[in-house]
Amino acid sequence: MAHLLKGKRGLVMGVANDRSIAWGIAKACADEGADLAFSYQGEAFGKRLAPLAESVGSDLMIDVDVTSPERMDAAFAMIADRWGKLDFVVHAIAYSDKSELTGRFRDTTVENFKNSMHISCYSFIDVGRRAAELMPDGGSLITLTFQGSQTVIPNYNVMGVAKAALETSVKYLANDLGPQKIRVNAISPGPMKTLAGSAIGGARRTFKHAEQNTPLRENATLEAIGGTAVYLNSDGGACTTGEIIHVDGGYHIIGMPQFDNL
Repeated sequence: MAHLLKGKRGLVMGVANDRSIAWGIAKACADEGADLAFSYQGEAFGKRLAPLAESVGSDLMIDVDVTSPERMDAAFAMIADRWGKLDFVVHAIAYSDKSELTGRFRDTTVENFKNSMHISCYSFIDVGRRAAELMPDGGSLITLTFQGSQTVIPNYNVMGVAKAALETSVKYLANDLGPQKIRVNAISPGPMKTLAGSAIGGARRTFKHAEQNTPLRENATLEAIGGTAVYLNSDGGACTTGEIIHVDGGYHIIGMPQFDNL
C-alpha cells in the first residue's frame, strides 16, 4: 500500500457486486488509503453492497435514484453533513432496457432512448454539478465508457449513442470545471464479464473475440482499471483532464482481427 489517496474522500456510484468495475475501482482506492462513500439504488443492490462497503471500512451508503432531483439533493446533503467536502467521485451508472441490447439499433424506442440518455449520460452532468460544490480545493470526476461510443459494436445499440454523448460531456465538463481545479475523465475498458456487460446480446462471443485480438491478447482486469482510477484521483493525475483513457489491452487501435483469426 502506497497511500496515494491517503486523506482523500470519494463517492463511488454504481457498485453492483464484487465483479463490477465500480468495485474494482473502489477496492483499489481504498487500498491506497481513501475513505469511501457508496451510492446504490434499491434494497436488493443495497444488500449486495453492504458487506463490500464494510470490507473497506465504509459505513456511508446512500440509496439514490439519479433520475430524482430530490433524492440527488438529499444524497449530496448527507455527504456534506458527514464530510463537508469531496475529493473524487466515480460514476459507474448506465442503463438500457435489456430487450433493446440485441438486434438492430433502428428499433430503439423513444422511451428507452430518453431513459438511457438520462441515466447513462445526463446523470453524470447532474452528479458533477453537485459534486463540484463540495470540491473547494479541486478534485476528480471519473465516469466509465466503452468503445461502442466510437465504433459499431453488435447489439450495443442505444448504449453506444449514450456513451458517445457521455464522452463529449466529459470534455465540456472538463472545460467548465477546470478553473476550479476539478479534473473530469472517463475510463474505457474493453468487454468485461460483469452484470452490466452480460446484459448485451452475444456478450460471451464479444468477450472472447476481444481477448483473442487485442495487442496484449487479454482483456482488462479489475485491478488494471482500479489502478488507472487511482492515478486519476491522485496528485499524479493533477494535470490530466478531458481524457478518455482506454484500458482494453489495446483493442481500440485494431482495425481488423489478428492475422491468425481472419
